[in-house]
Amino acid sequence: MQSAERQPPTVPERPQRKIIHVDMDAFYASVEQRDDPALKGRPVAVGGGHRGVVAAASYEARKFGVRSAMPSVTARRRCPELVFVKPRFDVYKAVSQQVRAIFADYTDLIEPLSLDEAYLDVTEDRLGLGTARKIAEDIRRRVRAETGLTASAGVSYCKFIAKLASDHNKPDGLCVITPERGPEFVASLPVARFHGVGPVTAQKMARLGIVTGADLREWTPPQLEAHFGSAGQWYWRICRGIDEREVKPDRPYKSVSAERTFDEDLRDPAALAAQLTRVAGFAWERVKRAEVRGRTVTLKVKFADFTLITRSKSFARPIAEQDAFEAAGQVLLAALMPVPQGIRLLGLGLHALAEDDPAGPEQLGLAI
Repeated sequence: MQSAERQPPTVPERPQRKIIHVDMDAFYASVEQRDDPALKGRPVAVGGGHRGVVAAASYEARKFGVRSAMPSVTARRRCPELVFVKPRFDVYKAVSQQVRAIFADYTDLIEPLSLDEAYLDVTEDRLGLGTARKIAEDIRRRVRAETGLTASAGVSYCKFIAKLASDHNKPDGLCVITPERGPEFVASLPVARFHGVGPVTAQKMARLGIVTGADLREWTPPQLEAHFGSAGQWYWRICRGIDEREVKPDRPYKSVSAERTFDEDLRDPAALAAQLTRVAGFAWERVKRAEVRGRTVTLKVKFADFTLITRSKSFARPIAEQDAFEAAGQVLLAALMPVPQGIRLLGLGLHALAEDDPAGPEQLGLAI
């Protein structure tokens, strides 16, 4: 008797992912309005000041065209009634941790993107609520009840569409995009709204006649790669609603940095060096809190005419001390002297990061 032909083992089909993207509404500004009733209903900008930039704007301010990263002078010109509030990052971080604790009741698969947004994989219905929509509704209800703030949520089968969906009905909204609706939902949207398509790329696409996701679908991978390099493959996939990225908890930092905008433009080398020492101190505190190390120091300089440049220096081994971190920045700054015009902003950051390993070899100093 001949033995039966061996059959390949069957691979169980992976269940359809259920992804929620939660985005707090105008987070910093909403916290300030919550904590100061006098600010409710008023246009509020967090940050700013005489020479600074807007870190966040309330929805009342956004109606006037005020946006984050906008120079405060421009913001005040657009909205003369704008109220500037100093940022309280310790408070924002505490509220963010409160919201993350709510997420953790529903899933362990939480990928924070910033203090105010995160992806959640709720494929496993831990609390037995029945659907991802009901989970998102329950999360939003609890966020409002426990923090006094509102959150918008997007629900879908992949990260890319969930993030698009969370922005669809803002503020205080919920949008669910099923797998059947995914490709057409993406096709209907402007490519400028796609995560990963910045303003420069969106302008380049517009020059090529690519304005919507539907336009993007008309292009083949080779055509897209010819214009956009390796990103062409990503664009080809997302315009068809294809995104297989997993929700990854403990998303690693790409960089840690700090920066300072001055009340007056600076040109004196000694004054700039002193300011860089302050910035390095702030940045290194963030490095310690993040428990990371890096091999590349990057100096950021914004001139009086808003021209922005960066200069970097990389080392063979991670930098382990604040003195070495600052020294690398000072070398980069000194190389720019004398400057052709005043400097309005200095920033210093650490890149090429890895998690800190206490058992690893210490590097006590770098000769620069």
